Amino acid sequence: MQAVADLELPALDYMDPDLTGPRFHQVLRDLREESWVARAEPAGYAVLDREAVTFFLRTQSATFPGERVHEALGVTDGPLHERIQKNLLGLNGEDHRRQRKLVQPAFTPPAADRHRPAMREFLEQLWEPVAGAGRCDFAEVFAAQLPSLVIARLMGAPLEDAPRMAVWANLIQSQFDPVKIMSRREEIERAAVEFGAYSYELLKARQKTPSDDLISQLIAAEEEGDRLSEEECVSLVTAVLVGGVDTTQAQLAQGMRLFAEHPDQWRLLAEDPSLAPAAAEEVLRHEPITPFTARIALEDIEFRDVLFPEGTIVIAASAAANRDPAGWEDADDFDITADRGRAKPLTFGAGPHFCLGANLARAELQEAFTFLAPRMPGLALDGEPEFDTPFGIYGMKSLPVRWDA
Repeated sequence: MQAVADLELPALDYMDPDLTGPRFHQVLRDLREESWVARAEPAGYAVLDREAVTFFLRTQSATFPGERVHEALGVTDGPLHERIQKNLLGLNGEDHRRQRKLVQPAFTPPAADRHRPAMREFLEQLWEPVAGAGRCDFAEVFAAQLPSLVIARLMGAPLEDAPRMAVWANLIQSQFDPVKIMSRREEIERAAVEFGAYSYELLKARQKTPSDDLISQLIAAEEEGDRLSEEECVSLVTAVLVGGVDTTQAQLAQGMRLFAEHPDQWRLLAEDPSLAPAAAEEVLRHEPITPFTARIALEDIEFRDVLFPEGTIVIAASAAANRDPAGWEDADDFDITADRGRAKPLTFGAGPHFCLGANLARAELQEAFTFLAPRMPGLALDGEPEFDTPFGIYGMKSLPVRWDA
């Protein structure tokens, strides 16, 4: 058995600012064809095929290294440090199982389905101002607004606060981006403090007057006499905001870009709305907006006769794994009618930290595609889309589209 450090490996500079758009997938494809593991400059190693990515996402011998990343950047106290210590993503073992079990009922498929009428209502509101225009920046008009409206309704917050919540979500999500932490730490910490205080006020209001929203459900959540503390409730609400706004708006924008680039698929969806679930899955598979998920080895890990010593940082590249031919035939094709079998995309992760809001995100994508496809015939790009970087959340800064109004 060889230690991973002793292998001759290709290198992936995943913080390269030019690693975006079509070049991004070409680089990952070339690396995966050369090796299942690469050096991830400058952090550690990246695993690239479906089997390896699934293993490192599922193993309980590794965990999310958020606290270690913060410590390396000098974030050892203050709001961000406190958040990462309490974040559900960073919890393991019994602490994680306990909180997850208590909050899980609020995120089942039936729970997500209850919010579909509100999603349709919001889509109608966003569509009306641009219906006759025949063009818009989709990232700004739809993607940046729909998820925050849904999360506001989910939380029981006033809808007029949705734009402010979107700003908080986008800033707090940057807590895992080393570049943004170094350049915007004060702004990110202020957002974390402000939203924490906002959530606490909502919590106090729901303690007095329960409703059918998420915060009321968290307050009432009980398992064999165990309940969430106020601090745990606020932490979970913050996780829902961050996990349900920035990510969904990025996935929705990337999905519409894919459809604008594949008009035949858009026509199929308009003609047959029952394809919406398959369309959402194909978007999630083809362009995951969390292309890299970090793990740190809690102990020595052996995989494929390679030793990953304790403390090794491993980047699980779902963007490469989701297009691994070993998982699906014609994996590089974007095809909403393809039979992808039982294999699921790794976009939402795997194992104990599988994304809590996956059902809600899927419902939003399905409702948006179902609503827009018949209303935007002839969908096409109306200029060059502007990609964000894939380090962190891989969204679209701008997505100009046009259609036959």
